[in-house]
Amino acid sequence: MMVETDNDVVIRSATSEDATAIAQVHLTSWRGAYSHVLPASYLDSLDVTERAQEWQRALSSDEGSTIVAEADGRTLGFASYGPSRDEDAEDGCLELYAIYLDPEAWGRGVARDLMRTVLADVPPTVRMTLWVLDESKRAHHFYRRHGFQPDGVERIEDYGDVPVTEIRFTRGPER
Repeated sequence: MMVETDNDVVIRSATSEDATAIAQVHLTSWRGAYSHVLPASYLDSLDVTERAQEWQRALSSDEGSTIVAEADGRTLGFASYGPSRDEDAEDGCLELYAIYLDPEAWGRGVARDLMRTVLADVPPTVRMTLWVLDESKRAHHFYRRHGFQPDGVERIEDYGDVPVTEIRFTRGPER
């Protein structure tokens, strides 16, 4: 898959060679987006090499799809999606596992282009879910613009000994 966007960004399927660049974007984005929610000590402890190994394993597996957005030879962001991991998921339900951008790419339409590319791959009859931090109001707005709505399900995740509420958003046919 390769898509060229209006803003000179190329979106393509990720390969295992992208693992380090994806890990770098992943951690840079977390540090920029979640510094008001998560302790600095936790964000500082995140290791690019360890995350790159996790991405290497994910990209080498047959589970899910990952796409990257690039411009001028630089990875600006990525999105990863596949079968839902929710215990209450029905067969065929998909989940957006992650969509992150380098903070330098925020506000340039790259996330919109990534989301549109993901959604173009999802038939309208398929339900898709994602989890977002309750305190990430900017992300809530972004997901709502793309047809996702909170479905009332919440969970508590622990990041660096800090309990954080995540909200599930869904898109697609009702159950």
